Amino acid sequence: MAKLSKWFPGKGAAIAVSERRGVRMLHIGGDAIQSAMRLSAPEELELEYTRAMMAFLLFCPEPMDVLMVGLGAGSIPRFMRARMPDVRVTVVEINPGVVTAARRYFDLPPEDSHLRVVLGDGARYVPGHPGSAQVLLLDGFEDEAHATELCTQGFYAAAHEALREGGVLCVNFMADDPKRETWFRRIEKSFGGRVLQLSAEDDVNRIVLALRGGPARVAWDELKTRARSLKRRYALPFDYFVSSLKRHNPHTSRYLRIAPE
Repeated sequence: MAKLSKWFPGKGAAIAVSERRGVRMLHIGGDAIQSAMRLSAPEELELEYTRAMMAFLLFCPEPMDVLMVGLGAGSIPRFMRARMPDVRVTVVEINPGVVTAARRYFDLPPEDSHLRVVLGDGARYVPGHPGSAQVLLLDGFEDEAHATELCTQGFYAAAHEALREGGVLCVNFMADDPKRETWFRRIEKSFGGRVLQLSAEDDVNRIVLALRGGPARVAWDELKTRARSLKRRYALPFDYFVSSLKRHNPHTSRYLRIAPE
């Protein structure tokens, strides 16, 4: 694996870019791969966890305003620009070196009326923007550690308030994070128990979906119909996402339970 360049320490973490077998990768604070882009298909989602984060579309299929905390190499903004061009995306990134790397090495689209990159602390930005988004994507890591300021009870309460009714919070965790259950219980508390989990296809990451409002349960037949439509539209494994939701969450033979009974 050949290192291409090192970047600013930013928030105390060295940033490196590498390439291997046609895939360019971003590393922050260590060797862990934070984000990746296949050079022959830059608009596709290369890593399993980024694909799994798109599972929010099962519950909010036509978002107009997406707020992201954590830019990485900009995989999801690139994908949305190509496949969901009408969506307005705001990304909050604390590390200026990450923004520079995403623009210089990872084809981050230029800012315009549908993409805005804010250099700042997501833990402060989200509480200051209530009702600003239909979807909040949370992917704040340094190497393999989740940013603790994005895991407090107060932050998850602010995340709930940042969403409009029917909105979805989507959080990426490492599956082996020893504190993941603690973070999950905090999200449950802030969202009144309306929280679901699913695994990325490689089982390295666990995605948590928290819903503000909406039905207390949804029929499997309805979810499978949505999954087929979304898979055709976005070429992502929504059928796997449905099966993973069934594996990780309370359900009956007919329904996925969303709200506690």
